[in-house]
Amino acid sequence: QVQLVESGGGLVQAGDSLRLSCAASGRSFSSYVIAWLRQAPGKDREFVAAIRWSGLNTYYHDSAKGRFTISRDNAKNTVYLQMNSPKPEDTAVYYCSASSRWPASYEYWGQGTQVTVSS
Repeated sequence: QVQLVESGGGLVQAGDSLRLSCAASGRSFSSYVIAWLRQAPGKDREFVAAIRWSGLNTYYHDSAKGRFTISRDNAKNTVYLQMNSPKPEDTAVYYCSASSRWPASYEYWGQGTQVTVSS
């Protein structure tokens, strides 16, 4: 079992930076792939970024490439999403999810954290 808690969301201006955190509990955290997904009002949930067990393999949606960076600290059981130069279209609820394999199976979810980017 893995429990996930997101934090770090809030209201930011376009061009500022924001870092989201996903804190995990569960003794097998380091063996999971952790992904960030987001859901904007009226839209489907969409993949943003993912990171594999070692932290050496990362994956990004095209909209996040070059602006967002996913990283993990297995010693702290935490995965981060550094959001640089956010845009108003990045406004959404951001969720982290844990998968026991890749491609992701999204077995566990956090409750989400709201990110609002003002222009």
